Amino acid sequence: MGRAYKMKGQKRKKKEKKYDKGEEFEQLDENATPQPPKKVKTDDTASDKEEKLEPVTDELPGIPIVTVDTNTNKPGVIFILEKASLEIAKVGKTYQLLSSDEHATYLVRNKRNPADYRPDIAFQAIQTILDSRVNKCGRLKALYVRTQQGLLLHIKPHARMPRTYKRFSGLMVQLLQKLHITAAGKGEKLLRVIKNPVTQYLPINCRKIGFSHSSEKLVDMYDYVGTINNELDLVFVVGAMAHGKIDEDYVEDYLSISEYPMSAAYCISIITTAVERKWKIL
Repeated sequence: MGRAYKMKGQKRKKKEKKYDKGEEFEQLDENATPQPPKKVKTDDTASDKEEKLEPVTDELPGIPIVTVDTNTNKPGVIFILEKASLEIAKVGKTYQLLSSDEHATYLVRNKRNPADYRPDIAFQAIQTILDSRVNKCGRLKALYVRTQQGLLLHIKPHARMPRTYKRFSGLMVQLLQKLHITAAGKGEKLLRVIKNPVTQYLPINCRKIGFSHSSEKLVDMYDYVGTINNELDLVFVVGAMAHGKIDEDYVEDYLSISEYPMSAAYCISIITTAVERKWKIL
């Protein structure tokens, strides 16, 4: 008996990019015993053919919410971290967040430069932003992180991120596998993988400012922020990589705020302090 052939006129469905589309997900309590990740259905039609992901050994049950003030009627700040090194791979029997410290042998074996894998930079930058007084008073409107692979992450300002890198690493593995992390006991999604481009989430009335040590425009950040219209939202774009520079088309102005190279976390600290002084946040 001959093999049946597919009828003409039927087209294959294109494989969609993975990002979080749903709104309601369950969440465990922070103090609960960690459980292996459940199978999550996605809209990707080819997902059944892909390799099944292994459970994460240090699975986190979720993250709690911190209390911040809400001043929605006032102008605020949005941070975008570009080129963050947040990539997971199967190392041994589990998926792990690739790091130059822990996976140098794996990276060299796969012909990759270990110096490019620095997730600790994004970890420190995120902590600095969420710990700032700008966030505590409710003026941080959003935090976006775009990875070197082009994934766009949305972190809500009232999310309390892990304080140690090990737990942060486990959280990122869970996020990149499940595409979302929700609040403990509430079901609100605090971290999500969302659809590009990031510009569709930015307010119309905003000033987009990028930072690069190679920029010829060297400014005092305190003086520069003081000259900006008080009615504008401020979007700050900072690179979260070990080497190189950011060069995004949506950025309106690139600044250098020091004669010396600085870490992303320290650069963000100067930015938030300047904004706090401008808006008299104590």
